[in-house]
Amino acid sequence: MLSHLFILLTTVVPVYGFSAPNPTRRTAVEIISFAPLSTTLLTGLTVPETKAAIIEAEIPTAATTTATTATTTTISASWKAIDGLNTLEASKFVSFDKGAYDAMVGDKSRTPQFEKSIIKRLNSVIDGPGSQIVLDLGTGPYAYFAIIAAKAGAKKVYAIEASSDACKLAREAVTKAGYDNIITILEGYSTDITLPDNVKADFAIAEIVGSVASEEGVVATINDARLRLVKSPDDPTSWIPRAIQTLGAPASYSLHNLFLPPAFDWTKLEGAPVRFNCRDEGLQLLSDPSVVEDIQFAKMGKSSGSTRSGSRKLTFTVDGKRVEENAKKFNDEYIRGHVPDAATLAITAANSISGIALWPRLILDDDITINSRQYPDGNHQRSHWLTVLPIMSPIPVAVKGDDRITVDFEFEVPASVTTPPSYRITGSVVSV
Repeated sequence: MLSHLFILLTTVVPVYGFSAPNPTRRTAVEIISFAPLSTTLLTGLTVPETKAAIIEAEIPTAATTTATTATTTTISASWKAIDGLNTLEASKFVSFDKGAYDAMVGDKSRTPQFEKSIIKRLNSVIDGPGSQIVLDLGTGPYAYFAIIAAKAGAKKVYAIEASSDACKLAREAVTKAGYDNIITILEGYSTDITLPDNVKADFAIAEIVGSVASEEGVVATINDARLRLVKSPDDPTSWIPRAIQTLGAPASYSLHNLFLPPAFDWTKLEGAPVRFNCRDEGLQLLSDPSVVEDIQFAKMGKSSGSTRSGSRKLTFTVDGKRVEENAKKFNDEYIRGHVPDAATLAITAANSISGIALWPRLILDDDITINSRQYPDGNHQRSHWLTVLPIMSPIPVAVKGDDRITVDFEFEVPASVTTPPSYRITGSVVSV
């Protein structure tokens, strides 16, 4: 919670010097329209004197009531992949700054696993690494995975990068590493590039996975690479990773409960989800996660030129034990923030849903997997990826143990890499 409060204070009162933990992936709280509170946030981080009353009064009432006293409340959210993020071209494609690239390379749950998988793949070939042509999609300013492949003995590496600034730095990195004769940096979107002499790669490295797995154009990119750039696209060993997933679970959000209308109008986010560091205790899950997206590169088929639409219906049951544990964690957060009546507010927050939290999982090969949150329970851990939370109600919806949350996920992933995917989640909370 506190990291999000720091972002909020940076936006509203930058003179106090708080800074956001990740300047490239803009947290949606940064663009909330801030209305004056009855007391100042800067003196002990206090909240309106009537906060407890507001919480009780403004929890949504049931949309419908059945004869068995069950109540149903509808929830929904929709957004585009680039909402709340920096883009390489206006309204087209997610971009990254140096700090973000450094976080990726420095992610100990990510980079060493890719290195192991790349070396393992090269060494698995009967004719040896020197027989292999490697394609690195989205090589970044350090050409890090391309250099790993070259060091491991690859015959040739083609590394593609859309950002001209990153390409320039990648060429410098390759020269410094001494692999100019093995690695060729190609500038542009891979969908616009043909490899020299129309060669095809033996396998492709594609770490273009968003915090919602498909949000950085991976589906359009891989679909095109299957058709034109990779020798055996139906072979799982032609891809690192070979599959990516988005996991999801209903979640409670501490600040959504702390700042309610009229102080904050969460609809001002206009669909942009809140993005959390995966260690941020301000977001807590209400149940174990389920798979929302499951993209297996070798099984994507050979279609081109059309938008891929996907849907999935899932039902989650609120875990009463998680609710109890979440109340303790929220209480600690509120106490650190000097929030009045922290214990009462923590119980209210723990017994609420703000939206469906989403985060990625990468299956590199048969033995190596990368999880941005702990698997399978979804608990917190260090990762450069973020947890995405679309706010699905202007104010949190009250829940308790054994309540059911049913949601329909609808994802549209265009065939063009420069057209951002769109996401929509609709559902209901059934309290019994």
